[in-house]
Amino acid sequence: MPSVSSRGRSGRRMKADINVVPYIDVMLVLLVIFMVTAPLITPGLIQLPSVGAASEVPVKPLEVQISEDGKLALRMREPGATPQDIARPELVAQVRSRITAETPVVIAADGKVPYETVVKVMDELRTNGITRLGLLVDQSSGAPQPAPAKKR
Repeated sequence: MPSVSSRGRSGRRMKADINVVPYIDVMLVLLVIFMVTAPLITPGLIQLPSVGAASEVPVKPLEVQISEDGKLALRMREPGATPQDIARPELVAQVRSRITAETPVVIAADGKVPYETVVKVMDELRTNGITRLGLLVDQSSGAPQPAPAKKR
């Protein structure tokens, strides 16, 4: 049998490595493009309402008051109106009986009421079809008041 020479095969072996240099070049080009274009993109500005910029409601709203201990009361926001205490299960029925389609409902909560309580009242009203809903803010205290000095 004739002998087969293996000179051609033993001298050259195939590499099993991936050449990553072209991928690095593409990545660097993309990085430069993003670095140049990022400062040119202007982000959208959102103007949040501040307490001083809150406007008066033209229609007298129905006010749902939440006291520090979690008790609820209702009153129309008119001069001389007194709040009437109500139980939590009666809230939706009482609100519906006192409002019209144009009457907004505002929630006035004490500063020490947990946020969760306010959100639960708001959610309960909204899920029962009361859509004109808002939060009452104190417009007179735009700047934080200094704490009173302690006596020694």
